[in-house]
Amino acid sequence: MKDFSEDHAPRQHWLGLMAKAPMGRVATLLDETVTRPAFTWLRAPEVGSTMVRARAGATGSPFNLGEVTVTRCALTLATGEVGHAYVQGRSKADAEAVAMVDALMQTTAATTLQVQVLDVLDAEQAAKRDARAAKAAATKVDFFTMVRGED
Repeated sequence: MKDFSEDHAPRQHWLGLMAKAPMGRVATLLDETVTRPAFTWLRAPEVGSTMVRARAGATGSPFNLGEVTVTRCALTLATGEVGHAYVQGRSKADAEAVAMVDALMQTTAATTLQVQVLDVLDAEQAAKRDARAAKAAATKVDFFTMVRGED
């Protein structure tokens, strides 16, 4: 049985983008894009911790790596859309912004938010990945092009 459903893929993608965003970035982009609508809390922001699991070599048996602090919340807009958020750290404002974007992505504002919030976050994260990859590539040694010294 699959744990992944194709119809949830876009939502998983945008929640993942926002969860990886720097502190305060989602709130800044959201406030530059739209006025936050009225909402009610289904679950007010609360701070807790969750166990992080890992695999040795990405293929071995899973083991408990340790705990990480997370903030979660859920809200519902006046129009009925529900937004959820889990963000690393203790920022209740970040969790609220992520939940607000999640809920608004289910409305007619989705196209605007996609372009002005999610695409911006995606481009920033891609630039960061590319810079890290370029830095790592600069230290690469190609042993196959070195001369052996045997004539």
